[in-house]
Amino acid sequence: MKLEGLHHITMITGDAQKNVEFYADVLGLRLVKKTVNFDQPEAYHLYFGDERGSPGSILTWFEFAGAPQGRPGIGDIHTIQLGVGSDESIAFWAERLRAKGYGGERVRDGVLAFADYDGLRFELVAAADGNPPLRAEHPEIPAEHAILGIEGARAYGAFHNVEEKLLTDVLGFSYLGDGEYRLDGEQRHFHWAYDPAPGYGEQGAGSVHHIAWASQDDDHLKWQSRVREAGGFVTDVRDRDYFDAIYFREPRGILFEIATLSPGFAVDEPAESLGEALRLPKQHEDLRERLERTLTPVVNPRAAATGVAR
Repeated sequence: MKLEGLHHITMITGDAQKNVEFYADVLGLRLVKKTVNFDQPEAYHLYFGDERGSPGSILTWFEFAGAPQGRPGIGDIHTIQLGVGSDESIAFWAERLRAKGYGGERVRDGVLAFADYDGLRFELVAAADGNPPLRAEHPEIPAEHAILGIEGARAYGAFHNVEEKLLTDVLGFSYLGDGEYRLDGEQRHFHWAYDPAPGYGEQGAGSVHHIAWASQDDDHLKWQSRVREAGGFVTDVRDRDYFDAIYFREPRGILFEIATLSPGFAVDEPAESLGEALRLPKQHEDLRERLERTLTPVVNPRAAATGVAR
C-alpha cells in the first residue's frame, strides 16, 4: 500500500473572476470544474489543471468574496512548485509574467519565483527528474513551455529539520535530510519540505487551505485506519463526487487530505467540455435555481480566445 503522489492543493481567493483570469489565461491551465463548496454552497469551488483533469496537476480554490489577504505562518504551506520543461521555459515565463503585469524573480538556477494577484507564492522549476508531463493547452503558450504539473510544496513548521515520523513511518515519504522529503508513487513523485516558521499566520485570500495526496480506491479505508492507529484524528470518509476524501492534521499543523483517484472529473460531464457549466454536488442540486441566480458569473478568457470554454 502506497500513496500515488499528489492529488490536488486547495487555496482561498477573494475574487473568482480574477482567479479564472490568472490561472486559465496567464498560466494557461484548463478550468476543469466550476462547482461550489460542499460545506458552504454559496461559495464557488474552482478547479484548474491539465487537459484531462489529472491528479497531480490540480489546483483548486474556494472563493470567499472580498476576503482580506492572508499571511502564511507556522502550520501553513507557503510556496507551491510547478514544473516546466527547461531553462528556456523559465525565460519564456519570466517574459510572459512581466508582460501580464506580474513580477518574477530568478531565485536560483532553473527556478523562477512569482506571486499571484492574492500574493500566493509559486516557483516555476525546470523539471527534469521524471514526472510524466501533465500539460494544459493555451493558444498563447507553446507546448514546450506549458506548465507540466505540480512538483512540490514547502510549508512552515516547528522543528523543521527534525524528521517527521508520520510522513516517513505512516505515509511512506522518504526523508532526505534538512527538512526535505520525497513521496514516490507508481507514476509520479512529489517534493515536500518544512522551513523555519516566521511566526503565526492568518488565513485569507492567497492562503493554502489543504493539500491532498492520491490513493488507490481500494486502499482508502486502510489509510484511514493507519492514520488513526498512529494516533491521528482522522475524519470519516467524505464523498466529494469526483473522489472520496479523508482529512487529518499532521503534527506540525498542515491539513492533509487523502483522496481517491476515481471516479474523476469526467463523471458528471464529458471530458471535452470540462469546466464549461456549473456543476453542483449531488447534495446541493436542489439549490441550483437559487445559486445560478446569486453566484456572480465568471468569464473564462481562454474560452473567449479559442471559441471553446477550455
